[in-house]
Amino acid sequence: MDIKIQAPFNKEEISKLRVGDSVKISGIIYTARDAAHKRMDETLSKGEALPIDISGNVIYYLGPSPARPGQVIGSAGPTTSSRMDKYTPRLLDLGLLGMIGKGKRTKEVHDAIKKNGAVYFAAIGGAGALLSKCIKEAKVVAYDDLGTEAIRELKVEDLPCIVVIDSTGDDLYEKVGEKVGNS
Repeated sequence: MDIKIQAPFNKEEISKLRVGDSVKISGIIYTARDAAHKRMDETLSKGEALPIDISGNVIYYLGPSPARPGQVIGSAGPTTSSRMDKYTPRLLDLGLLGMIGKGKRTKEVHDAIKKNGAVYFAAIGGAGALLSKCIKEAKVVAYDDLGTEAIRELKVEDLPCIVVIDSTGDDLYEKVGEKVGNS
């Protein structure tokens, strides 16, 4: 049974999620990939404000393909999350509560998720065309010059994800590794 959750998140609600939970996210989330993360990090290093309020929000590691006529967005499959890992702890410390991507995270990100009571979700890689159907609106809100890597605001409805690292620090990849003897 899927757990329905509204974005932006509140800590109380996401603190109830556990590793392996199947969720459907609705509401407003943001996209950002490598180049946008790098630029956000440079902005923060200059003491400037980010172009979006990340407090309580969700970042989907996504660089969509161009939309075809009549579509809101093109294929919307997740990007490998580890590419954002060097920037993620800082964003979590600033209030980011959710990330959607695919693949394992570094120990530093794992620790920052637990410290900040955040959640890391996996979306199904290779299912970008299906995931795009959950996106009802999309608009570029920052870094337009980055093309597909610009930050977009998405209005999503029932975006399917799995909790991979919950707010207590449990990690689905570690649990599966233990079960198959490959931890």
